[in-house]
Amino acid sequence: MQLFVGLGNPGKLYAGNRHNVGFMVLDGFSKQHRMSFKEKANRAEIAKGVVESCSIVLAKPQTSMNISGLSVSGLVRRYQVSPSDLLVVCDDLDLPLGKIRLRPGGSSGGHNGLQSIIDTLGYDNFPRLRMGIGRPEGYVTDNAVIDHVLGEFKPEELPVINDGVARAAEALFYILQKNLNAAMNKYNSG
Repeated sequence: MQLFVGLGNPGKLYAGNRHNVGFMVLDGFSKQHRMSFKEKANRAEIAKGVVESCSIVLAKPQTSMNISGLSVSGLVRRYQVSPSDLLVVCDDLDLPLGKIRLRPGGSSGGHNGLQSIIDTLGYDNFPRLRMGIGRPEGYVTDNAVIDHVLGEFKPEELPVINDGVARAAEALFYILQKNLNAAMNKYNSG
């Protein structure tokens, strides 16, 4: 069983926000593999399927981003997945727009959703795929960062982010085809 969790904030108000690229990636992956988010479990929308002979659960927590760990810890228990079988998809301020980075584990890097998951699970050795949303320009205050992550992509950014979402969904599929290390070698370089 593989559990892919995409982080975001629930509701139409946040749908196009930079902070919701985790949801966007799982939506793209689910469409490619004919999976539907028609179930709910542990405060998350769930899609289930079999891809590359692997049972897979896609989950979009419906808590706010900063308490994603409440949902994810319940899902990990429910589906009895090991740390290596959990993969979290989230946004990253420190990566250029649309760039993806796969890692086998590590710190939250200041991402509140990841930190909530780490705190709730009690470990940080689960893989993650981060997608760049870029930093706001100029002098960056905490409020500027919040406005940036909760803001929508500019029209000129949409082609770049759409390409990044497609590439990230492709990377998830490649993990199932090969493994995380192979996907890191292929997708972290480009």
